[in-house]
Amino acid sequence: MADIEDLRTKTDDQLSAELTELKREQYNLRFQAATNQLEKPAEIRRVRRTIAQIKTLQNERAAKSAAEAKA
Repeated sequence: MADIEDLRTKTDDQLSAELTELKREQYNLRFQAATNQLEKPAEIRRVRRTIAQIKTLQNERAAKSAAEAKA
């Protein structure tokens, strides 16, 4: 699982790239689950949580830059 501190050190472009990769992985895991080929069910949870962490970081950074632009 990606540690939140590791995610904080990444640039916005790196986070976007990782988000795209994780969404693709999430799709593949859902497909495996639907066809009963999923070996690690906990992997779906890990990917979903990492996606949420990345989106939260992106929203925090967007809010911070918007606040700085107003000041």
